Amino acid sequence: MDGMVATVPFTVLVVCTGNICRSPLAERVGQAHLSRVLPDPTVLRLDSAGTRAVVGSGMDPASARVLRVLGGDPADFRAQQLTDGIVGSADLTLTMTRYHRQNVLARAPRALSRTFTLVEAASLIDLLGPDVKLPDGDPADRARALVKRMAKARALRPSSAADDVVDPIGQPDEVHAAVGETIAAATRPVLGRFAALLGATADSRT
Repeated sequence: MDGMVATVPFTVLVVCTGNICRSPLAERVGQAHLSRVLPDPTVLRLDSAGTRAVVGSGMDPASARVLRVLGGDPADFRAQQLTDGIVGSADLTLTMTRYHRQNVLARAPRALSRTFTLVEAASLIDLLGPDVKLPDGDPADRARALVKRMAKARALRPSSAADDVVDPIGQPDEVHAAVGETIAAATRPVLGRFAALLGATADSRT
């Protein structure tokens, strides 16, 4: 079955509070990165939502400016409210803070093994390394297996306030810029690792 890729998109959800600063920044930075590293963009769906979303709003202007500097495009973004359905359909949920993670799990307790803070996920991907053993098979199944390995690896690192990305809303542009750099530095390696799996052939050992 050489050349086959996942036919059902692997879905990554990013969550913050208002869905106008942090999570859309991660979504659009991630989409820009994936467009460069993933040959078939249809195999990975990247979305974002807010626990108390400013529904229908575009990105915060300061975050939008940071996004453009980071190579992303804020055009046509509209904030959406986090729902049980959105949580339930995600293969991997990345939250901006531990509080957001708790909010996600209050909606969907069974999502524990696939819900991480963004910073936590980046740390776990680095901890597992590129040679982590995964089962053979469909790329999307291998990607889901990597999420399970990340969940098991949680015991190898402590959770702390360092796992939280601060809310820049109402803060000076320098704060938005620092938050943007933190988000980009965590988002790109996480999505890059999953893109490597999802862009591989079904019999790949990537």
